[in-house]
Amino acid sequence: MKKSILLLAFLFINVIGFSQETEVKFDENLAKSLNADEYGMKKYVFCLLKSGTNTTSSKEEIKKMFEGHMANIGKLAKEGKLVVAGPFMKNDRNYRGIYIFNVETVEEAQALVATDPAVQSKLLEAELTPWYGTAALQETIKIHKKIAQKKM
Repeated sequence: MKKSILLLAFLFINVIGFSQETEVKFDENLAKSLNADEYGMKKYVFCLLKSGTNTTSSKEEIKKMFEGHMANIGKLAKEGKLVVAGPFMKNDRNYRGIYIFNVETVEEAQALVATDPAVQSKLLEAELTPWYGTAALQETIKIHKKIAQKKM
């Protein structure tokens, strides 16, 4: 019985020891390369994509516009202008997807949204707002490439 209690106490102490946070070292070079402020944050522009007013396009036209939409996402991501993009699951609010642009102003983001064929054709409508988030978000695309088995 004593051995069991000692074993449990030993395991408990080890769990506590390993669960303690280790000190994270500030990486000044990384922070500068990501344009992070003193909190590790930066400005972005958040884009909410909603269903647009175009309800008359054929299935073929829609398919072609969304192929262009996906190509545009890839282009903007390669340029470092788009750090997050993705669709919403089915919902009753007409929300279709999001972009997070790596730009500081809504005007810059408007110019980027204007290059999207699905927005140009009014299949999608973009709502833009300034957003403040972690500068590390820019690293998402690099990480994603390492974990995706297939390209979309």
